[in-house]
Amino acid sequence: MTQAKRGTRITTEGIPAKKSSTFGPLRYLYIGSKSVQKDLDYYTKVLGAEKVWDISSSGTRVAAVRLGKGPLVLLADHRPAGSCIMIFQVESVKEASEKLRKRGWKPEGEEFEIPEGPCYRFNDPSGNPLAILEIVRPGVLGISG
Repeated sequence: MTQAKRGTRITTEGIPAKKSSTFGPLRYLYIGSKSVQKDLDYYTKVLGAEKVWDISSSGTRVAAVRLGKGPLVLLADHRPAGSCIMIFQVESVKEASEKLRKRGWKPEGEEFEIPEGPCYRFNDPSGNPLAILEIVRPGVLGISG
């Protein structure tokens, strides 16, 4: 094992994914919230995050903040506090799910839609929730990339 010199910053930026990788970039960290307003105030006023959007619909509130490089942090009142779903972007939900099923993957329920496109949610063997998302409506939330 190689050790970095003290003070050396180690990143994974610029390391390309394997060509056979089913997963694209980590797009969102979808975090459960007891109070989106309190959490949003904390992230923006204490941590210095940028509020990207804040949506309330059908009794549910989700706000997105950019804390640094990497995925947006989504604060969601319909998710249990302390939970986090890693949402990975894929080129095609249909193709990715077919490829993953051949390897023994099982989604939690049926495909569903969020504003940007179709998703599947699933758990790893330890019960950690993950999701895959195909962006079919880019820019619908006022963000790009």
